[in-house]
Amino acid sequence: MQLSVVVPTLNGRERLARCLDALAKHAPSAEVIIVNGPSVDGTTGMVRDRDDVDVLVEIDERNINVARNAGIKRSRGDHVAFVDYRHQIEPGWYDAALDALDGPASAHQASGHGPNLPTAVTGPTHRSLRGGVTTEDPERRRIAGRQITYFSGGNAAFSREALDAIDGFDEYLQTGGARDAAHRLVGTGYQVTWTPGMCVRRDGDRGRGQPSLAADGGEASRDWYWRYRALAYRLVKNYGVRPTSVGRVLRHATADAAGALRDVAGGSAELSGWFGNGRDVTIGSLGGGVDGLIARLRDRTPRRNSRGVSQREDRAVAVYDRR
Repeated sequence: MQLSVVVPTLNGRERLARCLDALAKHAPSAEVIIVNGPSVDGTTGMVRDRDDVDVLVEIDERNINVARNAGIKRSRGDHVAFVDYRHQIEPGWYDAALDALDGPASAHQASGHGPNLPTAVTGPTHRSLRGGVTTEDPERRRIAGRQITYFSGGNAAFSREALDAIDGFDEYLQTGGARDAAHRLVGTGYQVTWTPGMCVRRDGDRGRGQPSLAADGGEASRDWYWRYRALAYRLVKNYGVRPTSVGRVLRHATADAAGALRDVAGGSAELSGWFGNGRDVTIGSLGGGVDGLIARLRDRTPRRNSRGVSQREDRAVAVYDRR
């Protein structure tokens, strides 16, 4: 078994079914692991009725990073991919992922590590709109001398070695876990490779899902408290208390405050709400910074993950394994 595909889900039965249909069609040889949060929409029954799911893990947490780590623990593949339940992989996704992880030396040389080093790969998300389909380009940032390529938490694949090097995802985070993992991959000597052929499609949402599942890997979240708590936490944890960390938090806060103030001036928001958001940003940033410093002291290794796979308690309340 070369590739295990982990699909975290929560109250998304219909979209999960479309995701599984695409996996069965375009990646029939992959090991498929569904990690189901405490769904109340019949997801469990739907998944158990299918014969194309190898493992179903039921957990009692609504944290996307807990779900990802639970999937890592149950996977057996040499490589592990993560697909959002709202995504459908497109033709060529499976081969593109394996070629980037196993294949041509050029895919690995882009990371600067040589031809045989396992790595991590991601690709674009095509979004279906009334006027057509949109796509996206890779997002990169240079922070404290590191070149970071961010990846979508709903469309990424890793070698087992790379996941072990960072000990999976940080379960402290309710949002931004994918961005945190991108920082830690670089810190341990790995790099994310952008692979255009590794495409997924996301149809227009007909409703809003669980925020902790949606707001990850760069998607906008209006939960200002957790957005800034996560931002401050991952910057301080990965880079320490330094001007770079403080400056990035302040730049984000200034830009968001200006945007929110424009909403107030335009009449689409209340001034009292603007002050309330400012309070959430301040408290979240301070709390995240303190917790990030504690996490940095607890794990002084480059992986910077004191709440990863190796440290987690098994939160599975039921496991259905057909292997």
